[in-house]
Amino acid sequence: MFRRVTPGTASRLTIVDHDETYGRHILRAALRNMNVSRCVDLGCGSGDDLLLVKERNVKARCTGIDVSGLDSGLLAERGIESISVNIESQPLPFSGESVDLVIANQVMEHVKEIYWINHEIFRVLRVGGCLYLGVPNVLSAHNRILGLCGVHPTCAKLISAHVRVFSRHDTMNFYRQVAGDVLTVDQFSGSQFYPFPKVAARSLSAMFPSLAFSIFFLIRKTREYNGEFIAWLDKSHLETNYYRGRDI
Repeated sequence: MFRRVTPGTASRLTIVDHDETYGRHILRAALRNMNVSRCVDLGCGSGDDLLLVKERNVKARCTGIDVSGLDSGLLAERGIESISVNIESQPLPFSGESVDLVIANQVMEHVKEIYWINHEIFRVLRVGGCLYLGVPNVLSAHNRILGLCGVHPTCAKLISAHVRVFSRHDTMNFYRQVAGDVLTVDQFSGSQFYPFPKVAARSLSAMFPSLAFSIFFLIRKTREYNGEFIAWLDKSHLETNYYRGRDI
């Protein structure tokens, strides 16, 4: 039932299907209603999400971005262009309103510069294009139970690679408050429901998405972007030295 892992890197439970954390069945369903000719995946890893895009949109140009470049050979074999970009301090190498879909699946919890990254995402997305965002849920059912027992949430341990936490309400509030009518959240879903195996986890996540381990947002760009994410930093005076893409 348990496996040995390096603390902070993965779950010890063996009865769960850990692939459910990535919610790829949710992405596959969302793609049924999309026509994608240009897709970019931030933190693409081995490109599994982009393969789903190519299944539905055979001629789509898919680009995977990962600063490490460790999977560039495998990505090339899969017909996926790979680019090494530090998304926290470098612009995305695409012109404005040139991308139909940006995928950020299990990457935003690893970054500090959420304003700069979203600035670049909505700069390159065309009007009508979408951000598919997947993140761990700090208010999942198992994290709430752990909290009641005085145990720290599993998705936000200091010993792990995660530096930021997300929940349904707080994530939606961030996008609505900062970007306003630049975007709309078209879909909210959940996947993985600790400590249950796949069949039960899918059912529970569908019924109670706000309590799932991973939460997913389909966010559509509704009008031209005019730098709202960076402008928010200029007017809100947050006491953190967030990167603005220029000297402060």
